[in-house]
Amino acid sequence: MPGEPQTFFPPDGYLPAVTDLYELTMAAGYFENAIDYSATFELWVRNLPPQRSYLIACGLEDCVRYLSDLSFSKDTVEYLRAQEVFKHVSDAFFDYLRRMKFTGDMWAIPEGTVVFAGEPLIRITAPIIEAQLVETFLLSVINYQTTVATKASRVVDAAHMGGVERPVVDFGLRRAHGPGAGISAARASFIGGCAGTSNVYAGYRHGIPVYGTAAHSWTMAFDSELESFEKYYKTFPESTILLIDTYDVKQGAINAAKIGDGLRGVRLDSGDLVAQSKMVRRILDDAGLKNAQIVASGDLNEYKIRDMLRAGALLDIFGVGTGMVVSCDAPALQCIYKLVEEQKGGRTVYKAKFSEDKAMYPGAKQVRRISNGHGEFQRDVICRHDEKMKGEALLTKILEDGKPVGGLPDIKEIQSHAKEQLARLPERYKRFDGADVYPVSYSPALEALLEEVKKQYR
Repeated sequence: MPGEPQTFFPPDGYLPAVTDLYELTMAAGYFENAIDYSATFELWVRNLPPQRSYLIACGLEDCVRYLSDLSFSKDTVEYLRAQEVFKHVSDAFFDYLRRMKFTGDMWAIPEGTVVFAGEPLIRITAPIIEAQLVETFLLSVINYQTTVATKASRVVDAAHMGGVERPVVDFGLRRAHGPGAGISAARASFIGGCAGTSNVYAGYRHGIPVYGTAAHSWTMAFDSELESFEKYYKTFPESTILLIDTYDVKQGAINAAKIGDGLRGVRLDSGDLVAQSKMVRRILDDAGLKNAQIVASGDLNEYKIRDMLRAGALLDIFGVGTGMVVSCDAPALQCIYKLVEEQKGGRTVYKAKFSEDKAMYPGAKQVRRISNGHGEFQRDVICRHDEKMKGEALLTKILEDGKPVGGLPDIKEIQSHAKEQLARLPERYKRFDGADVYPVSYSPALEALLEEVKKQYR
């Protein structure tokens, strides 16, 4: 809002303005026409990108905090009142906005859960104005954090080739689409399996371990590379990892080895990392530094990491930035948020969209996951929310009457849940290339409801 300090994210009273204008024009239209019945909306991903075979649900915590604290500041309301589009809207609507809180219910699939296209990740039931107004924020958060968490899980999977758990660290803050995105990406990538982040604020805000070395400018600031290494080690004797490719990798490794037993490791950031890692490993080992680790960074992704390890690269840790926080090969999801039913005069009115390539199923839904006797996921069934079916119900109630039903898990619990979920997803559904399509179907009762609604509209 005008006059407010510029921050990564607006304070709570301004958050409702982080939306598309049409959410507010629809809200005003509902209010002016006395449309105040309860409505149910659902959020899901329409189709998986060609490069993805599963998703890791992420972003729920930010959505819960947003809904729990939703309120319009006085300045926000006055700004809206001054917009030309609202000149025929009554003062009563703006008075309503000043008093408005989220009073509805929220059901959601927990963060860290493996999910697939078509499955509702969030279900909102609330007075229609409230349910409508939150659309843009929920879509923005779930779309981005799910994208990054999924990408991170693939990068971590590649780094763990052969059952060796080589850590992956988020290096993406400087490549993210703004500081706010970098904070969200650090959280999502940790949930996806990363060991930590270079992002100091994300470490403070979310309790994520922070990692860092030094840049080429540190080395270049001294008269010699060896001097820069010695001065860095003097300052950080327990945590020295040296960047050795500023000038010549071989000489850099020799200079780093002169630090002695206190050296934690070295970092390679460019060039042929396979050949370099083998050469550097020999130099370190010959100097008696078998425990010194080799960190790789520089435009990495799951495919590059996989290919380097297949080629015999002797790398211990990966710092991944752009490829993870931007998710270059699949930078966005087809997240949608649609009205599926209304409560009018004590009866339920089901809603659906039949437009080509964008058809949807009506009614509030549940997702049932069926596993085999070994705990592996076999298939999912999307069904009516109150339908009695076998399988684990994935959506749980998170908010009731606008208030949290229980506490949210901490980020390490969410990461552990994601790891357990991926372990239960058979390998054929996780391949980077040519993965099988995980079976997701609709229950007969839901199919019947769709046909019934189609007949009504015909």
